[in-house]
Amino acid sequence: MDDTDDRVAVVAASMTQFGRRDGWVLDLLAEAGQACLADAGVDADAVDHLYVSNMASGEFEGQTGVPNALAHDLGAVPAYTARVDQTSASGGAGIYAAWQSVAAGASDCTLLVGGEKMTHRSTAEATDVIASLTHPAEYRHGVTLPSFAGLTARAYLDAHDAPRESLADVAVKNHANGVDNPNAQFREAVDRETVLDSPIVADPLRLYDFCPITDGSAALLLVPESLAASYTDEYAVVTGVAGATDTHVVHERPDPTTMGAVRDSGAAAFEMADREPADVDVAELHDMFTILEVLQFEGLGFADRGEGWRAASEGRTARDGEIPVNTSGGLKSKGHPLGASGVAQAVEVYEQVLGEAGPRQVDADVGLACNVGGFGNCVTTTLLEVAE
Repeated sequence: MDDTDDRVAVVAASMTQFGRRDGWVLDLLAEAGQACLADAGVDADAVDHLYVSNMASGEFEGQTGVPNALAHDLGAVPAYTARVDQTSASGGAGIYAAWQSVAAGASDCTLLVGGEKMTHRSTAEATDVIASLTHPAEYRHGVTLPSFAGLTARAYLDAHDAPRESLADVAVKNHANGVDNPNAQFREAVDRETVLDSPIVADPLRLYDFCPITDGSAALLLVPESLAASYTDEYAVVTGVAGATDTHVVHERPDPTTMGAVRDSGAAAFEMADREPADVDVAELHDMFTILEVLQFEGLGFADRGEGWRAASEGRTARDGEIPVNTSGGLKSKGHPLGASGVAQAVEVYEQVLGEAGPRQVDADVGLACNVGGFGNCVTTTLLEVAE
């Protein structure tokens, strides 16, 4: 790469079917990686850097050394390989790492593949693996992310006199979007009553306020913009990308209903892109729980503090609203294979800004993806724009 001021382009993207899948994580990663390379018409031996976003292949299936094995399976030897683990924000962190490799001039062709295999474990086992990202003091007392979500949702609803139905409306919207995503785990619409009548998980949140346990993989191919035309006539550009962290101990935060890392990563990404929230046409937010979509919507500046709950209920975040959110179905409907989720968010944004989202398509030139680790412990925000 001759010009380190060159912007970084995304020239191909892919996503496997999400849900309960046969095979293991390497099978899923290879499926997405091969599809992405085929989308760009690139031979695997052209890849300089290969990054794998994955949180817990060792814990879920006893598999380590995944990037090296994937390079072998794809035929990408002798590419440099690395695994990116940023808990449930591993995908976003992988985008940042892949962008850095190209932007720094170290790679002319970087393949990012994110994936996780989870459904072979019981819900209790999977929840325990995920809960290991919490602070040891919290973990020893049995604190899990669903319990954080319930406590935070109650605090938010009470503080802002928001109706419980407003969170149900987030789930209803995202399930409606997932119906039109052929790769989504759940492709069935739900109504408000179904959400509100589902079993309680962590009061006031119920089963339909939570995303499922999922297998799946997604991939992106990044190159210098100066080379993008040699791969495709249409591509997207990473105009902003930034990460931030918040306190590891959630109860040490001044206000657990304010997501500081979302605010900070979003502000930095907007500054880098020379954009502001009003410029965003479509957004993929990390709705592991319905309350998280609301908190991120506020943290990114799409709504004032304490007003984000109104967005889904008023139709602002619907596909025909002023700022469509989670057109893919979000984690709620599409599924949440930990290491793949942040990459899959960017795949949806990429397809939206290129006009390739099929029945989910909205009018979009600028898109945003916000990938959250833990309960806002770490966050990466990415802005993608159609190249002009």
